[in-house]
Amino acid sequence: MIPRFQSVFDIIGPVMVGPSSSHTAGACRIGQVTRSIFGEMPDSVDIYLYESFAKTYRGHGTDIALVGGLLGMDTDDRRLPDSLKLAHEQNMEVLFVPTKEKADHPNQVKMILTKGDRKMSVTGISIGGGNIRLTELNGFKLSLSYGVPTIVTVHQDVPGMIAKVSHILSDHNINIGTMTVTREAKGEKAIMIIEVDDQKIAEVVPEILQLPNMFTVNYFS
Repeated sequence: MIPRFQSVFDIIGPVMVGPSSSHTAGACRIGQVTRSIFGEMPDSVDIYLYESFAKTYRGHGTDIALVGGLLGMDTDDRRLPDSLKLAHEQNMEVLFVPTKEKADHPNQVKMILTKGDRKMSVTGISIGGGNIRLTELNGFKLSLSYGVPTIVTVHQDVPGMIAKVSHILSDHNINIGTMTVTREAKGEKAIMIIEVDDQKIAEVVPEILQLPNMFTVNYFS
């Protein structure tokens, strides 16, 4: 059976700085989405690399791509080669830990982000052509794909937040595909990851951000 693609870019990959769509562009996007979910610049990041990522992360630019994504850079950002230096200048400590542990996918990375007392762990895989999937968030299994319209919120864990966000989306006739909610602890910061069917999600972000106890709202599609 011939595989079906959304566009030619699913075959040739994205415009990018670096030698590999899987090891460079995909890694950059994992960093981007992780930063979006975290919602702020971390003080430090521990990056655990598995399988192929662990073997070639320096030679294929996976290291600079992951850090560039964490700094908010896109795959074609000319600053990517300098991302490690820029991270140091912005006081973001980065530790790379190549591991010999077996993984579910050959291009797998786990990142642990820390900001003060706040900590978040994300596991992502690069599946080819610059496409990625997040498979774990703070120990919770999930399947979050780049290219699916997604809203990510960081909010205070108080009653009614899920209902309020769902109500706003319903008012705009935006259907929820999947929703993942996790929290640091009862009453502390919580994260909502909402995949929706409508590409036009930018218009609802300011309204969601105005909700009481809402810290950050990011989206990508």
